[in-house]
Amino acid sequence: MPRILAPLLSATTYARWLHLVIGLVFVGVVLMVYPGVEGWSSGELLARAVPVDAALLGLAALVPAMRRAEGVQARLLLVPDREQDIAVEPARGWADRRRTAAWLVGRVVLGGLVGGASVLVPAAVFDLVARPGQAVFGLRSGGEGRAGGPGWAPLLAPVLLFALGWLVVWAGRLQLAMAVRLLGPSPAERLAAAELRAERLLERNLLARELHDSIGHALTVTVLQAGAAREVGDPVFAAKALEVIEETGRRAMDDLERTLALLRDPGDQDALGTPGHGPGGEDARERPGIDRLPALFETARAAGSPVEARVDVPSGVLPGVLSRESYRIVQEGVTNALKYAPGEPISIRIAVRDGGLELRCANALRPHGSSPARSGGSPRRGGKGLRGIRERAVLLGGEATAGAESGEWVLTVRVPLRLGG
Repeated sequence: MPRILAPLLSATTYARWLHLVIGLVFVGVVLMVYPGVEGWSSGELLARAVPVDAALLGLAALVPAMRRAEGVQARLLLVPDREQDIAVEPARGWADRRRTAAWLVGRVVLGGLVGGASVLVPAAVFDLVARPGQAVFGLRSGGEGRAGGPGWAPLLAPVLLFALGWLVVWAGRLQLAMAVRLLGPSPAERLAAAELRAERLLERNLLARELHDSIGHALTVTVLQAGAAREVGDPVFAAKALEVIEETGRRAMDDLERTLALLRDPGDQDALGTPGHGPGGEDARERPGIDRLPALFETARAAGSPVEARVDVPSGVLPGVLSRESYRIVQEGVTNALKYAPGEPISIRIAVRDGGLELRCANALRPHGSSPARSGGSPRRGGKGLRGIRERAVLLGGEATAGAESGEWVLTVRVPLRLGG
C-alpha cells in the first residue's frame, strides 16, 4: 500500500504536474487567438489548432536560447535523478534544433492531454458528489443508474481521483524520459564531457603521485631521523638529525606549495617550473630533476642508510620530463628502502644504454628475525608507491619491475629516450 500511495504524495509528482499543465496553457492561448473557441466542435478545433501549434513550436525551436530555457525549466520541474542528464546549453546546430522541436511538440501534446484530464476529472467528481441527480459520463447517480444500481455512482469519485493521480505520475515519468532523450547532451557533447572527465582524472592522479612521492619521502626521513636521535642520545647526532629534518621538511613544503598552486591555477607558469630568481637561477618551486639526486642521496645517508650511487648520464641528454620523472622514481625507490630496510645499504645505478635510460635501485633485505618496528613490520607488496612507479614508466613508454633477487630488493626501470624535451 505505501508503494501505491507514495508517488501520489510526492512533491516531485506535483512539480511534474505543473510542468505538464504548462502545455495546456500554451494550447489554450493559441485556441483563443485562432480559431477561437466559439462555434467549433472538438474535432474542428483540433484540426485547425494542431497545425498552428506545430508551426509555432517549430519556429520557437529555431531560436538557440529556447533549448537552454527548456532545459533549465525541465531540470527545475521534472526533477531528474542527475541534473547533467538534461543539458542547459543553447542549440549548437540543426540536430539540436530538430530535437528541441520534437521536444516542444511532444511536451505540448502530452501536457494538453494531462491538462485536459486535470480539468475534466475534478469537474466530474464534483458533479458526482455535489449534484448526484445529474448525469455524469452517461450515469445517473439518483434512482436507477443506466449502468448500475441505485446510489452507486458517487463511489466513482475516489476511483477517478486515484486514476488521475497515477495518470499524472506516469505522464511525469514519460515527460522526464522525453527530456533526457531530446534535451540531453548530444553524442558529441557526451564525448567531449567524457574526454574532459578523463583529462581531469589524469591531472588528479598526477598530483596524487607527486604528493605521495614527495610528502611520503619527507615523512619517512623525518620518522627515521627522529627515532635514531632518540635512541642514540648524542647531542651532536641529534643536532644533525634536526638539520636533516628541517631541510627535508622545507623541500616537502616547496613541493606542497607547487602542487597547491597547480590546483588553484593550472596555468601558473611558476608552479610548473619556470626559471625564477631563486638560488642557482631557478625557482624554488621547480620540479626537481636528475641533477638533484645527490641531495636525495645525502638525505638517505643522514637517515643511516649507506648509499652507493653511480649516475652515467651525460649532461643535456635527458629530456626535461624524463629527468623529472626519473628523480621521482629514484626518490620512491630510496623511500621504500628507508621504510622497509632502514640502515641497510642502498645501491643506485643510472645509465643510458641502447637508446634508453636504465634505473636500478637495490637494497639488502632485512635478515629474518630482525625487529620490524622500524621497517614497517611487513614486506613490500606493490602498494601505491610501486604502482605509481609502474604508471610513470608506462606513460614514458617503458616498463618497471620490482622484487626480491639474491637477498636484495631490486627495482628496475627502463624507458626510451624518444621524448621531446
